[in-house]
Amino acid sequence: MSILAAPAILDATFYLNTFGLIGVLLVIFAECGLLVGFFLPGDSLLFSAGLVAAGGIAGISLAPLWVLLLLLPIAAIAGNLVGYWIGLRAGPAVFNRPDSRLFRAEYVDRAHTFFERNGSRTILLARFVPIVRTFATVMAGASRMNFRRYALYSVIGGIVWAAGVTLLGYWLGQVRLVRDHLEIFILAVVVVSLIPVGLEFLRTRRQSRTDLA
Repeated sequence: MSILAAPAILDATFYLNTFGLIGVLLVIFAECGLLVGFFLPGDSLLFSAGLVAAGGIAGISLAPLWVLLLLLPIAAIAGNLVGYWIGLRAGPAVFNRPDSRLFRAEYVDRAHTFFERNGSRTILLARFVPIVRTFATVMAGASRMNFRRYALYSVIGGIVWAAGVTLLGYWLGQVRLVRDHLEIFILAVVVVSLIPVGLEFLRTRRQSRTDLA
C-alpha cells in the first residue's frame, strides 16, 4: 500500500515495509533532531505504527504496542537532545557569518528572547507541527535556551506526541471503517498535521503586507 502514490520517501508504509522497527525509530529520531530530517513523515509514521500494532495493515508486523510506546518516545526525546546539541555547537559558527543573508547573529538573539519568554510552550507544541519540530530544537540550542527547562519539556512533548499519535493509530486501527480506508485516514493525518504550518505561513504573509503598507 502507498499513500495515493506518494513518493517513497514521504510514504510511511515504505519505511514500515523496508526497514521495520529500526527504520521507524531512526526516522523519528532524525525528524526530531537532524536538520536533514525535516521532510520525513513523522506523524503518519507514528499513526501507521499504531495501525500495524492493531493488525490494521495486512502483511506488516512491527512490534507489540508496549514496545512501541516505550521506544518511540525515547527516539523522539533523543532526537530533541541531539538537535539542541547541534544548535549549541554549530549555531554560533553559522549565525555569526558576516556575509550571510540567511543566517545572522541578530536572529539568534531574537530566538533567545523568544525561547526564554515562550520556550516551554514552544518546545511542547512544536512536537505536533512538521518542519517546526525539527528546526525548533536547533534554534533552542543556538539561542542558548535553558537546558533543564528544554530537556523537561522535550521529555513531556516526546511522550505525549509519540505515544499519543501511536495510540490514536492503534485505537482507530480496530475500527473497521478505518481498516477499510487506510490510505484516506493516513493522508488525513498528514493534512491535519500541515494545517498549523499553513496558518503560520498565511499569518507571516499578512504581517509582511501590513509592514510594507
